[in-house]
Amino acid sequence: MLYSKEVMDHFRNPRNVGEIENADGIGEVGNAKCGDIMRMYIKVENNIITDCKFMTFGCGSAIATSSMATELIKGKPVEEAVKITNKAVVDALGGLPAHKLHCSVLAEEAVKAAVKDYYDKNGIAYDQEKYKQGTWGHDHN
Repeated sequence: MLYSKEVMDHFRNPRNVGEIENADGIGEVGNAKCGDIMRMYIKVENNIITDCKFMTFGCGSAIATSSMATELIKGKPVEEAVKITNKAVVDALGGLPAHKLHCSVLAEEAVKAAVKDYYDKNGIAYDQEKYKQGTWGHDHN
């Protein structure tokens, strides 16, 4: 499968690249098998993600999925953002080749890790089982 126009667009012109100083939440996830590393920063006001940025070290699909994930969660309530699935990211990008689906899983995990960090920093209670890395309901192969 060739990459969709959306994937190529987000790879060539990634949205929301960079860091947020004094971010309310920072999540970093990686996949040792492929070497991709994603760091997601979120700014939260009145429980809404007002800004988010990412820094990704990885392939074009990793960059595209990070970029799309930030677009999907910006402006959303925290509880809604954390429900964004890797499938939603892939669908928004018009699909990914099967061997690149793990990139979308990383994007989902980076969002969850940033939200978990936000909850931890602010003493907000959450279901710890839902935020254990690698237990977010999908297969990493």
